[in-house]
Amino acid sequence: MLYSLLRTHLRPYRGDLAGVIALQFISTMASLYLPSLNADIIDKGVTKGDTGVVLSTGGIMLLVTCLQIACSIGAVYFGARAAMGLGRDLRGAVMHKVSEFSAREVGFFGAPSLITRNTNDVQQVQMVVVISCTILVAAPIMCIGGIIMSIRVSQGLAWVLAVAVPLLALCMGLVIRKMVPQFRVMQVRIDAINRVLREQITGIRVVRAFVREPEEIQRFEDANEALVSTALRVGRLMAFMLPVVMLIANVTSVTVLWFGGHLIDEGTMEIGALTAVLSYIMQILMAVTMVTVMTVLLPRASVCAERISEVLDTEPSVRAPSWVLPGWQARGIVEMRSASFSFPGAEAPVLRNISFLAEPGMTTAIIGGTGSGKSTLLNLIPRLIDATDGQVRVGAADVRTIEPDQLRASIGLVPQKPFLFSGTVATNLRYGDPDATDAQLWRALEIAQADDFVRAMPEGLDTAVSQGGTTVSGGQRQRLAIARALVRQPEIYLFDDSFSALDLSTDARLRAALRPVTRDACVIIVAQRVSTIIDADQILVLDDGAIVGAGTHTQLLETCETYAEIVSSQFAAQEAS
Repeated sequence: MLYSLLRTHLRPYRGDLAGVIALQFISTMASLYLPSLNADIIDKGVTKGDTGVVLSTGGIMLLVTCLQIACSIGAVYFGARAAMGLGRDLRGAVMHKVSEFSAREVGFFGAPSLITRNTNDVQQVQMVVVISCTILVAAPIMCIGGIIMSIRVSQGLAWVLAVAVPLLALCMGLVIRKMVPQFRVMQVRIDAINRVLREQITGIRVVRAFVREPEEIQRFEDANEALVSTALRVGRLMAFMLPVVMLIANVTSVTVLWFGGHLIDEGTMEIGALTAVLSYIMQILMAVTMVTVMTVLLPRASVCAERISEVLDTEPSVRAPSWVLPGWQARGIVEMRSASFSFPGAEAPVLRNISFLAEPGMTTAIIGGTGSGKSTLLNLIPRLIDATDGQVRVGAADVRTIEPDQLRASIGLVPQKPFLFSGTVATNLRYGDPDATDAQLWRALEIAQADDFVRAMPEGLDTAVSQGGTTVSGGQRQRLAIARALVRQPEIYLFDDSFSALDLSTDARLRAALRPVTRDACVIIVAQRVSTIIDADQILVLDDGAIVGAGTHTQLLETCETYAEIVSSQFAAQEAS
């Protein structure tokens, strides 16, 4: 999976990678040439007292060293550029993919996991590329070249390498085999700790209100301890690797010195050659060690690559149509024909055989008990999710034949949980229309009954808003979300329980101000309060995912028992009628 991911996303950086390989090859060959020059200095210069040979060969060594340094710097530069570009591209690809996900896919992965995959996981893959460009390219060249050069200098000590290198590789392979599953567990536990921390920060008011700080601290400690225990197991395995490498390297050096000393005593080997062989053996073992360091990172990077690829390979359940309906316009018409929706693997559908028609200038209200499917029904219209059966039609066309961005551009949605972005009041309102003037923003705020508290803010429209809108109250957040939808001036308004945090008088004033603005638009309101929808042209009553009643308020009081129970639970039937 790691190879497949890198092969796909490193393709634009083939030039940089070719430069890395070329420069690393020259640098490594220069490094391999140095021990031979050093042997010549000892055997031909020092032992014979020839100063000229020492100076001339030393000068060559200096030039080779400078070449090696320059090539190493160049290789690191090109490698870092390729790795940083890869990280940027992967983060962009993951973010683009997530932006295409419907609520189903986002719920499947979870926000904490998606954040981890786009930050920590990408960083691990990026780190592997950086180290690969500086180590993995050079290590095989150094290892193979070192073996060839050491055999060329002394064939009598080649058997030492034939034992040491495979032994070191075998030991490292056994350790790495145990590390792979631990790295997979570690990434899952990073997800868990992110999830707990995110919940605690977001829900800090609830935690404090219910005096749950000790329990939440313990919950975080449990998640933290689980991550620490896994990290310690991985750390112990990593700590075991260095002593093994050093033990094999030192035993190999002692063996070479022992048998090399006998060869020198026999006159079949010179001192300079023994020095060169020792240097080559250390280079070979260093190359194996570098590969070992690389292989420590590879298992974790492989797990991270799997997690990234899982996001990139997930097909959104809501996809753009292969054939787009030309000349489509919403025209303020929404229709459902026997639409149903079920979550994968669910025993029962959330919605069953929903059919209704909402036209321009018409207000359609949806009411029902908690869990009856009201919000799910509303989410079908802008294709935040897709119906699993039946049709959802906007502008007399099935939404599956409409480009999603074009469809959503005709809709003004006020979600059940209004979310404000970090920025200012103006930047949040201009999500509805980036080109809206200040006058248009104030007009939308006036209709949404939000102009009074915005004017009272220190900087008016330029007042800072924190992420999630936590610096304003729930009712103010709802009114700002309504104003944001009004700025867009869409053909279809969807209000998902958008008046629940408002007092009755503000609710009434807001609905009265909305009527002239939405006169030619289709308005669909999900509400819990009967007073909010009492004047609707059409009220749909949902119960257990099905429409059990449809009509005006007066009609439903007489014909729908479920609606009558809802009304009587909120105020007396005589007052309601």
